[in-house]
Amino acid sequence: QVQLVESGGGLVQAGGSLRLSCAVSGRPFTSYNMGWFRQAPGKEREFVGVINWSGENTYYADSVKGRFTISRDNAKNTVYLQMNSLKPEDTAVYYCAAGGGGQEAHGYPYWGQGTQVTVSS
Repeated sequence: QVQLVESGGGLVQAGGSLRLSCAVSGRPFTSYNMGWFRQAPGKEREFVGVINWSGENTYYADSVKGRFTISRDNAKNTVYLQMNSLKPEDTAVYYCAAGGGGQEAHGYPYWGQGTQVTVSS
């Protein structure tokens, strides 16, 4: 069984930064591409970005491109989401996910519990 545990969420002012972490256990970490998604109240879950198994390739949603950066440390079985220049519209529960990759949630069989990010104006 694969387990994902996110951390690092919180309350930040607009323009600030946060770094989310997602620790993965249960199976070889390099078996998976890792995605980040978010879900705001009353909205559907939204793709944020993805990093491939080696960390060499990333892809981001247009809404976060240039502000968010995904990285991974395969020695620590951890993926990160560095969020800079945060905006109130970035407020959501953020989820990490492990799987084959892509922009669709169904491409990821394993999910973390989510961590709340709130950006105040």
